[in-house]
Amino acid sequence: MAQAETDYLIVGSGAVGMAFADTLLDESDAHITIVDRHGKPGGHWNDAYPFVALHQPSAFYGVNSMELGSGQIDETGPNKGYYELATGAEVNSYFEKVMEKRFLPSGRVSYHPMSDYVGDGKFVSLLSGSETKIQVRKKIVDATYYGTTVPATHKPKFDVADTVTMIPPNSLPKLWQSEGSRPEKFVILGAGKTAMDVGIWLLRSGARPEDIVWVCPRDSWLINRNNTQPGAEFFHQTIGGQKDLMGALAEAETAEDLFLKLEACGVMLRIDPNAKPSMFHYATISQNEVDLLRQIKSVIRMGHVRSLDDEGMQLEEGDVPISAKSLYIDCTATAVERRPPIPQFQDNLITLQMIRVPQPPFSAALSAFLEVTYDDDETKNNLGRPVPLPDGIEQYPAATMVNMMNQFQWSQNKTVQKWVTQSRLDGFGKMFASVAPDDQEKQAVLEQFRANAMAAMGNLPKLIAQAEG
Repeated sequence: MAQAETDYLIVGSGAVGMAFADTLLDESDAHITIVDRHGKPGGHWNDAYPFVALHQPSAFYGVNSMELGSGQIDETGPNKGYYELATGAEVNSYFEKVMEKRFLPSGRVSYHPMSDYVGDGKFVSLLSGSETKIQVRKKIVDATYYGTTVPATHKPKFDVADTVTMIPPNSLPKLWQSEGSRPEKFVILGAGKTAMDVGIWLLRSGARPEDIVWVCPRDSWLINRNNTQPGAEFFHQTIGGQKDLMGALAEAETAEDLFLKLEACGVMLRIDPNAKPSMFHYATISQNEVDLLRQIKSVIRMGHVRSLDDEGMQLEEGDVPISAKSLYIDCTATAVERRPPIPQFQDNLITLQMIRVPQPPFSAALSAFLEVTYDDDETKNNLGRPVPLPDGIEQYPAATMVNMMNQFQWSQNKTVQKWVTQSRLDGFGKMFASVAPDDQEKQAVLEQFRANAMAAMGNLPKLIAQAEG
């Protein structure tokens, strides 16, 4: 068995592990070893469907030290008028560049792709079977806690007859290679952002809306991308949106009332105005995308799929006949597991989680800064408290309260606040700081935001208690 030494052993070379390692390189002289099952850095991006893209601007994604994208505003497509969203191919290329141009040339990073970490500082090569034991001088870093999966890497939780044709979204662009007849129906299984991406891709690629069937177990509230834009020209949409968010949090009586208020002020969107969304996963979308998806009229809301056969679909609330010549597209993978938050820093183990949602790279980068800046786990855990990820709208107030408490603690700590303000991954902080003292209009927005935030913190415990009750 081969032997090696390192300061930090990071398990996972996805966005979280890469962002953590990047900050370690900047803020310390530590040696880092990265182990991952994939053949390239980027984690689940290696397995995602070809037409996948970021939900939020590229400016907020990646590692702190290297820009992602060109900072341009899209002039065409559903994202027209907003800052660019890196495609999956661009993200993959970006993480390869980070590894090859920054990490490895530093001489302080050892990278082991195609390797399975089996615990106790040991990993096994998936190609040769050889084992390596790492003596870890400081910490093991688990960057895989959320167990991210995409359609191509998960097993459906329902039965599929051998005569049924079901594919992951990855296979859609390859339909031109199929020798069979054109599908009579395209049946999208799932209600999350992947299903939305598939619907948009089908429509933009030429499928007729009447040929698309969408099995939607739960409708979702969606963040309006109009309120997530960096750049001074979007101040009123972005910071104004935060002001309105805080105002709604301050005035809402229930979780349902909260989301209706957020819809009324343009912070949240829903695809079907007549449906009652119960899901919220921080998916972000533009109004243009919503308008496209509203073209799909055949939306089936009868619960989750139990089985598929020649007769059609067996759902939780009944059977739906579908042509045997239909093509089912499986979008039922859970992108991020809703696992219980645990302390990130526990002796010799760091378990990375989001301490600001929905920003995994920023959270990992700041967690690395806390690791090298403070000596005791108690201080680090107080400054880096994981946010409980909501599944339904009822859990959103609790997640928001932790988010706001973390943000408040950072603002009161000069060392942390300086790092956050200078971080490339923290776009909104720069917008706050860039407002000139004599800009009365924008200062008024900031003052109202602060007033609303204080009122929101007063009302959030009531919303949380109401949801729990």
